[in-house]
Amino acid sequence: MSIRVIVADDQVSTREGLRMLLSSEPGLEVVAMASDGFEVVEMARRHRPDVVLTDICMPRMDGLAAIRGLLALDSAPAVVALTTFDLDDYLFGALQAGAVGFLLKESDPGLILDAVRVAHEGQGLVDPQVTPRLLHRFAATSPRPVTEELATLTPRETDVLRHLAGGDSNAEIARRLVISPGTVKIHIERILAKLGLRTRVQAAVYAHRHGVVTWEDPR
Repeated sequence: MSIRVIVADDQVSTREGLRMLLSSEPGLEVVAMASDGFEVVEMARRHRPDVVLTDICMPRMDGLAAIRGLLALDSAPAVVALTTFDLDDYLFGALQAGAVGFLLKESDPGLILDAVRVAHEGQGLVDPQVTPRLLHRFAATSPRPVTEELATLTPRETDVLRHLAGGDSNAEIARRLVISPGTVKIHIERILAKLGLRTRVQAAVYAHRHGVVTWEDPR
C-alpha cells in the first residue's frame, strides 16, 4: 500500500517539483496539493493522508498554525516542515508544534524522500545542516531538573533515550543494545507516552535539556 502524501506550498513551481519527485518513487502517492495553511488542513481532513509535507511561510495561515491544525484532526498525519530559510524560529517553532521532520528546500531530493518514509514509520528526520544547532541551543538554554515523568522510565528505556538523543537510528540502537528493532520501536513509543511527547526529535531535545545526555558526550 502506498504512502499517501499531501504537499503544501504557496509556490506553484515548488509544489509541482515536489509532486514530481514524490510521484516518481514507488510506494509514494501524492493525493492532493495545497497553496496555504487553510487548504492543507481542509485537504487533510478530506483525504486523510499519511504524511503532509508543508512549507512554513504561506499566506492566510502559516505553516506553524497549519501543523497545529493538522495534528488536531481525528486522523492526524505525520508532518514534515519545509522552508527556504534556515532560521531558528522556524526550526524550533515547527518541531515544538509537533512536526516530526524539518528540511530545507535545498535539501537533497533523497533526503526529502527519506523524511517522508521515516515520518510514516513514526520516526523523524531533521536536515543534518541544522541538527547540531538545534540540539546545542536546546541543551544550552534553560536547563531543567529531572522530572517526575523522566523518573518513570525504566533503565532500558533510559538507555534507548540516551542513544536516540545521540542521533542513532532504531537499527543502530538495536545493534548497540543487542535488542531487536521492533523492541526499540516499542521502547520509543513508551518513552514518548511517559514523557508526554509526540516525536523522537522532541524526545532528543528533552533528553538534552534534562541532562539525560550532555552536548559534549551525547551518548
